[in-house]
Amino acid sequence: MKRLILLSVLFILLVPTVVAQYTTGFKAVFWNVENLFDTRHDSLKNDNEFLPESIRHWHAGRFKKKINNVARTIVAIGEGDVPDIVGLCEVENDYVLKYLTRYSALKELGYRYVMTECKDARGIDVALLYQRGRFRLIEHQSLSIPRDRPDRKPTRDILHVVGALINADTLDVFVVHFPSRSSGVKESEPYRVSAARQLRQAVDSLFQARQHPQVIIMGDFNDTPTNKSISKILNATHPTDSIQPKELYHLLAQKAKSHKYGSHKYRGEWKLLDHIIVSGNLLRANSNLYTSEERADVVNLPFLLEEDTQYGGMKPFRTYNGMKYIGGFSDHLPVFANFQLQF
Repeated sequence: MKRLILLSVLFILLVPTVVAQYTTGFKAVFWNVENLFDTRHDSLKNDNEFLPESIRHWHAGRFKKKINNVARTIVAIGEGDVPDIVGLCEVENDYVLKYLTRYSALKELGYRYVMTECKDARGIDVALLYQRGRFRLIEHQSLSIPRDRPDRKPTRDILHVVGALINADTLDVFVVHFPSRSSGVKESEPYRVSAARQLRQAVDSLFQARQHPQVIIMGDFNDTPTNKSISKILNATHPTDSIQPKELYHLLAQKAKSHKYGSHKYRGEWKLLDHIIVSGNLLRANSNLYTSEERADVVNLPFLLEEDTQYGGMKPFRTYNGMKYIGGFSDHLPVFANFQLQF
């Protein structure tokens, strides 16, 4: 008996300890929600179009419907699982996010949020919703885009959020809304290039500071994957066979080569203006947080689309058609990436 006990003890000591590994999903979503304004006038913001007495007649009923549309979409994207982080742009202020997270279909889901408070000419900001049980907020900051001329209007800040995942790994998330194309694609390109340089500088700092950087960049760039701001300044291309841990890779660039693929449709032409870009570490199959091109896509839920009677096919079902209220969702479709999280 003593010998048997001794052999049992030796077996326990000599056999390596096996640590159980668990995996779970982690979903990142981004959506330009198109003019999520409240109905109250803010003297510091250009919100005159979105007031009850304005030309758009933006009253409480329409505001609540918009909020419910946004909430419905976020829930539907989860496909039974709540998205862990949701980047949003074109939100007016703290009030609309508080209303979204506390008084809509999201109220039982426990979302918290952080947002920028920038000096954009239209008074719109970017934000990140997060599940605090899955993404513990460490810190966040707004990165302003420098103006090369005093007369140039300020644009949206870049939101940088740092959080801890359930496996205690650090995840850096950037949410962006680059300057628009309203003055012309070529004429406005320098503004987006300037914003991309600011973003690239911030990412490079993380690559220097983090031993194993895990970075997600998502947002409305108002550029396609082949435009200079993304392909040259950020140097974010589609993943290859040789992934570098401290480089940036675009999860949707390959799919965007199809002329029928995109998140925004203008005059019958689909373009991918909304992007999800990740650091190389997140594309390595042995990483604690892992994704791939196949796990990312544009959200094409049927209720987000309507018939394009002018150009054919379908198009995003937006809130207004010109100045006519039609009660839709947004002129952009959301984008997402699914990750595998190991802990």
